[in-house]
Amino acid sequence: MSDADSLSELREAVRLSPKNVPLRRALSEALLGRGHYAEAETELRAALQVAPDDVGLKFGLARAFHQQGKRSHALVLLEDLVRVESAPGKAFVLYARLLAGIGEVEQAVEQYRRGVARDPSAADPEFAARHGIRPVKEAADTEADSDEDTEVLYPGPEDEDDELLDGKIREAWEGPTEESLPEIERPKITFADVGGMEALKEEIRLKIIHPITHADLYKAYGKTAGGGILMYGPPGCGKTHLARATAGEIKAGFISVGIHDVLDMWIGNSERNLHQLFDQARRNAPCVLFFDEVDALGASRSDMKSSAGRHLINQFLSELDGVKSANEGVLILGATNAPWHLDSAFRRPGRFDRILFVPPPDVPARADILRLLVKGKPMEDVDFESVAKKCDGFSGADLKAVVDITVETKLRDAMKTGVPTPIRTKDLVSSAGQQKATTREWFATARNYALYSNQGGVYDDILKYMKL
Repeated sequence: MSDADSLSELREAVRLSPKNVPLRRALSEALLGRGHYAEAETELRAALQVAPDDVGLKFGLARAFHQQGKRSHALVLLEDLVRVESAPGKAFVLYARLLAGIGEVEQAVEQYRRGVARDPSAADPEFAARHGIRPVKEAADTEADSDEDTEVLYPGPEDEDDELLDGKIREAWEGPTEESLPEIERPKITFADVGGMEALKEEIRLKIIHPITHADLYKAYGKTAGGGILMYGPPGCGKTHLARATAGEIKAGFISVGIHDVLDMWIGNSERNLHQLFDQARRNAPCVLFFDEVDALGASRSDMKSSAGRHLINQFLSELDGVKSANEGVLILGATNAPWHLDSAFRRPGRFDRILFVPPPDVPARADILRLLVKGKPMEDVDFESVAKKCDGFSGADLKAVVDITVETKLRDAMKTGVPTPIRTKDLVSSAGQQKATTREWFATARNYALYSNQGGVYDDILKYMKL
């Protein structure tokens, strides 16, 4: 009997018995096998009206969608299907292919391994080779519920030989070497070189400095050296400078971490890079580990579509908790201009349990900053307090711009006359009139969060500063 004849007989049988699900299943399989995908979709839809929970029919419909290029339809159907206990292994593999097609490689690898563990005959060697997937000893579909905040994605040095990094070929990946890690600085500056910020300095002394300089006293109360402080506020207000001065105050190492030191295009590498940085700090304790723009690494998981970003945050939280290795002697400072974008889990006690607002400097602080900025330059009778009063709302960076403008003006005049003249009060006041406070734009945004998204009083300091 020819293919055409067998299809004709199946169609006739379905016509005579339209509610016969096995017949419609047989017809749809025959249609899929012969490339009649649109007709197969029609038959499968009709069968699902009779048996809406039939797993085989749903998988067949997903295949029909896939073959017709209706990938979004297939994705939606398979997303629900793979949650069913009786879903076939081939459903997971097809789901993996579709996920890889939209860039969700890590999730695709996970689903592929679940499918092959359920049904080895569903394996797709080409897909596995393309994504560097190797066989594993245990079935990959065992899913244990775990605390998302403390999930350890990097297994730790003791498990390194057994680890399989899916998503790329293992041999092609060498990982960060000791030479590629950020250099450990030994800052010379101390709090004496930071103008103002007395309340912030005191908080840092209590949390970070005193546990090291008065170790016996803190030990009597069961307090260890280490912990985390998150600083937030407008850009240019000295958060990075203060972090360096903290390390200098206790003669500790200082590691400044930017997003380029952590983020990597390959799956799992970002988590490993982060672990290596924490491990470097632990080996060199006491050490200040400073994360600038920490919200770029710890953005809110609820805003993320990619699972890779969520995994990195989970790794970050695990490192802060010291799940694999204790963080004693590791002093973790984070800075951000946008604390509202940071995942709330970072604010849990034991992580960044001190959240400090770093406002623009007040008048005495601005005067102190100006003194530091013009130190070593030719001056004559400069009234720093008077200049500071003309710089309302200026950040430390804005004040540096004022000094730079003054110096450039003086150099320009000296080039004309051939005689250098000292910096005077009027020079600084004139330069301050040419510079705008860059913090105002930040406060315009912060005001809305402080007024309308201030659950738990996180942004009360902003309201207090703005007198709202």
